[in-house]
Amino acid sequence: MKYDTIDIQKTKNITTVYLNRPEVHNAINEKLMIELTSCFNELSRDDNTRIIILSGNGKSFCAGADLHWMKSMMKYSKDENIKDSSLLLDLFESIYSCSKPVIGRINGSAFGGGIGLLAACDIVIAVPDSKFSFSEVKLGIIPAVISTYVVRRIGLSNMKRLFITGERFDSSYAKEIGLVDCIVPESELNDVIRQYIDLLSFSGPKAITEIKKLINTYEKLDLEEYKDFTVKKIAELRISDEGQEGMNAFLEKRKAKWSE
Repeated sequence: MKYDTIDIQKTKNITTVYLNRPEVHNAINEKLMIELTSCFNELSRDDNTRIIILSGNGKSFCAGADLHWMKSMMKYSKDENIKDSSLLLDLFESIYSCSKPVIGRINGSAFGGGIGLLAACDIVIAVPDSKFSFSEVKLGIIPAVISTYVVRRIGLSNMKRLFITGERFDSSYAKEIGLVDCIVPESELNDVIRQYIDLLSFSGPKAITEIKKLINTYEKLDLEEYKDFTVKKIAELRISDEGQEGMNAFLEKRKAKWSE
């Protein structure tokens, strides 16, 4: 598909998705939400894509909500606001629940909803000079929709403090609290991402999907139900084609077919 607000690049089985509104620091508007959600839903079903990279064109990763879009929302009714917020939730969920591993290539600063995008990624790699802020509180609103994804990375106490102060923080602190996984000089960014791509290429693609489902299931079931689920799931995967191939490859001291 052709998109107006995002740019897609494919190299073999790696698909890179760039937020492509550099003139407004890749700020989120309704069209970007719809297009990015559609893109991730398509890639989740795409057999020719094994790994997805999410990044931004220009100097910023994502500045959060677009000011013109926010201005138009001031006239929305409550029902219209609920519909609009649901689009944002669908976007974050399409990234978080994507069947493929998603690497956040954070090329610059991220604010508000932009942090929600990176928090929904599986692996997050940022450049040193990035700045972050949950700035909604300064506008008299709250970062409600992104909170589900942010809390999974930084925990309740960090989230509470950063949400109520709206303070800015840098990449080093973002790594300290778990918002990002690695800080890499811009000149080395692609090399480090390549290292992660190589690591993921040796992992069973269906196993990665099942791991993401496993974590989602842990968050939804009570402990005893989850334990029962894990017993049945490992039994299911041991007899699956990929599980059999992986174990045979290990015993025969060869590479599994998916990594060739």
